[in-house]
Amino acid sequence: MGFLFWLVVVILLATASFAGWWVYRVYVLGDTNAGFGSWFGPRPDPRLSISEVASVDSRRRLVLVRRDDVEHLVMTGGPVDVLIETNITARPVERAEPVGKQPPVFSRPPPPPRPFGQAVNE
Repeated sequence: MGFLFWLVVVILLATASFAGWWVYRVYVLGDTNAGFGSWFGPRPDPRLSISEVASVDSRRRLVLVRRDDVEHLVMTGGPVDVLIETNITARPVERAEPVGKQPPVFSRPPPPPRPFGQAVNE
């Protein structure tokens, strides 16, 4: 019984000292990153991502996988997954320059101006 009592006392003292240290960091030093995430450093940028997915049929899909600025085209969902193309270098997408405002295909001339007080269908 005495062992259990002292174990609880030690755990409470450790918890109180940790809480005091955390309060000191936040309120005295002004460290706003005093959460648990700052203990392990910043997360690295992800190296692997899925760029696009396209359905071929009800079972198979084409998946464009990007790893370190190199893309790989993979077909999944069939009896065997197939690597179709590899080492596709990622290059920026060329976008067409925006064109000015285009006139509508079927345009009507604007109605003539009406004098003040005239009804629409007079």
